[in-house]
Amino acid sequence: MAEEPAPVHTAAAQPGAEEPYDLLGIGVGPFNLSLAALADGIPGLTAAFYDQEPAFHWHPGLLIDGAALQVPFLADLVTLADPASRWSFLNWLKTRERLYPFYFAERFHVHRAEYDAYCRWVADSLPSTHFGQQVDSVRWNPARDRFEIDHTRLDARGEAEALGRTYARHLVLGIGSAPYVPDPIRPLAETPTVPVVHSAHYLDQRDRLLAADHITVIGSGQSGAEVFLDLLRARPVGRERLTWLARTPAFAPMEYSKLGLEHFTPDYTRYFHGLPEAVRDRLVPQQWQLHKGIDTATITAIHDELYRRSLGGGWPDAVLTPGVTVRTAGRIGTQSIELHLEHADQGTRTRLITSAVVLATGYRDRPLDRLLGPLDPYIKHDGSGRPKIDARHRLELDRCVTGRVYVQNAERHSHGVGAPDLGLAAWRSAVVLNDLTGLLTGEEHYPLPARTAFTTFGLDGAAASDVPTRTAALRRG
Repeated sequence: MAEEPAPVHTAAAQPGAEEPYDLLGIGVGPFNLSLAALADGIPGLTAAFYDQEPAFHWHPGLLIDGAALQVPFLADLVTLADPASRWSFLNWLKTRERLYPFYFAERFHVHRAEYDAYCRWVADSLPSTHFGQQVDSVRWNPARDRFEIDHTRLDARGEAEALGRTYARHLVLGIGSAPYVPDPIRPLAETPTVPVVHSAHYLDQRDRLLAADHITVIGSGQSGAEVFLDLLRARPVGRERLTWLARTPAFAPMEYSKLGLEHFTPDYTRYFHGLPEAVRDRLVPQQWQLHKGIDTATITAIHDELYRRSLGGGWPDAVLTPGVTVRTAGRIGTQSIELHLEHADQGTRTRLITSAVVLATGYRDRPLDRLLGPLDPYIKHDGSGRPKIDARHRLELDRCVTGRVYVQNAERHSHGVGAPDLGLAAWRSAVVLNDLTGLLTGEEHYPLPARTAFTTFGLDGAAASDVPTRTAALRRG
């Protein structure tokens, strides 16, 4: 089937090497890709987005067959800010002649592989996204009143090909997060010959893992559940030889009630941002079930598979134990791994001998200091040494820096559990672009709702936005 041609772009011509962009994005994950897609519809705004990878890929190691997004398809790159955008998920389906199959499938939550393919279509079609561009350093140039960005063009093998320098009036950081490996297991994970892999690389190592005599999965979130289910389905009945360990007190479902989901609205984000720093730091760990639980469909599928394997009598050879931490880890000979475990409630300790380990231990924000080292003297920090980020997702900078630096998915400490949620991507992108267009033209390009939740968070009317919107102005008028 022949593909439709990519849409015609309306973005202004790209500046020359010395002419600054209005906005330069560093990193092209879903969040900066959302910003690039919405920026594409703003006449006169010049923008570019650099990423060191050769092409867009979204968690390729976890595109397990049948795995679905945990947010509805409406949480694509643009729809919740601009439903008429050419870069919507529905328009991607149209270009693939798949609207009717999707319509009859009645799927509110799409496959992860489908979302990845949609994002790659946007990334490959936008004129502002540039892959194979590694940003090396960022400086503020007071003489030019611009940010100065040094970058390296990489070839297909990741080798340096050419050096470049770009100027920009404003920046947006979307460098994402990196797989987190707990300290007790780090030495093993860094040894290539030892089968200890992070779930981010699961599919690459799946055959190697399945060949192991016994496999242990560590981590109770959605990734851990999906990996455990996939391994369980692939192992022989009665010879599963699987262990699933979790630090959380239970293999718990993700909070998915209608009012619970309102924690992922702009209203809650604004409320959270207005809380004292100490209160924010206390809340985030307590809200783990909002974003680190397992969706009900996956929990059900795991139980169904375990139950099916018990129909012939006996129990499957699978151990599922929550409330456990790994104290230390080491090797026994060349074939086995020894995990020293402690149970939080019992206070007991034991050891587990396994052949392979999958770490579904999540991700941590990539530190900004390496990239923004020259800017650090201008950045204001909170009591814990983290960058201060205002309500419009801007780093709080010294007044001598007139350019603005926005951050995407690096502000959980200031904006709450919604920071990494795909459902807030389009809204946050619109906030950033409205801030820019307000500065450049005096008008906000994307009207945003003044209220987004039935819940009123706080007693001081905190649901009302402190971020001006065209919609709010119309209501006041």
